[in-house]
Amino acid sequence: MFSKMINFYGLFVVFTINLVFSQRTPTISHITQKPIKDIGGTAELTCSVLYAMEYPVLWLKIDRGKVTEPVVLSTGSTLIIKDSRFSLRQDIDSTSYTLQIKDIQETDAGFYRCQVVLGLNNKISAEVELEVRLPPIISDNSTRSLVVNEGQPVKLECYAGGFPSPRISWRRENNAILPTGGSIYRGNILKIPAITKEDRGTYYCVAENGVGRGARRNIAVEVEFAPVISVPKPRLGQALQYDMDLECHIEAYPPPAIVWLNNGITLSNNQHYRISHFATADEFTDTTIRVITIEKRQYGDYICKATNVLGTAESVVNLYETIIPVCPPACGQQSSHQKSSSIAATSVNLTILISAYLYYVHLNF
Repeated sequence: MFSKMINFYGLFVVFTINLVFSQRTPTISHITQKPIKDIGGTAELTCSVLYAMEYPVLWLKIDRGKVTEPVVLSTGSTLIIKDSRFSLRQDIDSTSYTLQIKDIQETDAGFYRCQVVLGLNNKISAEVELEVRLPPIISDNSTRSLVVNEGQPVKLECYAGGFPSPRISWRRENNAILPTGGSIYRGNILKIPAITKEDRGTYYCVAENGVGRGARRNIAVEVEFAPVISVPKPRLGQALQYDMDLECHIEAYPPPAIVWLNNGITLSNNQHYRISHFATADEFTDTTIRVITIEKRQYGDYICKATNVLGTAESVVNLYETIIPVCPPACGQQSSHQKSSSIAATSVNLTILISAYLYYVHLNF
């Protein structure tokens, strides 16, 4: 009789305990705090629940900002997604469900939801965000190249994605000084209030966040400006019947049209003049005019003139007469008249030498 009463009370206690637990509302007692992982790493997301033995527990992937439905990854102890990188582990004692993701990819970043389904319209859930470190990638809406007129305001923009958020800095080629001063400027936007031709060149946008080697974009800035002419030797002398080279150095962009003038007449290549242009870079041109076998009428001022869409510039080179030939370009050069005179002089000298020799022979015999 006593043993029967013990069995009865034992069953009553078990029944009461089950009744109490079955009446408790399921609760998510723990979920992993926000993990930050590198690409290729492994993440474990753990969700612990209480009083939910009779209810399905799900892991879902949430794409916030998108209209797509959440992707169900697992239910209870069963993994639904067919991806070898994912696995599920259930701990009966702690009633926890651990979702493991190996070889993490960029697309794995986002929100993961642990959800207990109590009914058709009755669910409890908790979320954890998985963040994946990503090297910087410079965005397409960043400046690629610019062509501007001198004096215009300029704005160079650079934006980059990645995690953590990249820091942006600006540099110039060969660490030249930036228009803002200094060799480095930090910020997404580099502003130049009024650009000059000295500001043209290559600018580097550098994005860094401590992941990988960072990213860099080269931005070519072309500045269009009116021609500027410099003359190495504004006055040059040369003797008659010799050649002389007159030079101008021109800086302009776009490249200019170049002409040489004398007494208001545009000169061209002929038996009296030879004109040459040498472009050392897009904006630098050296031009030379050779005055061939100078005649008296060719002395005077020669105008070097350069013109592009932004303006015109000109400089004067004066050619004057000298008695002694200037070398170069007259080194070893003789006119035909001088060559004839030299030959005649040589003939006379030879005649004198022969006569002297014959006289000497006559005296000795």
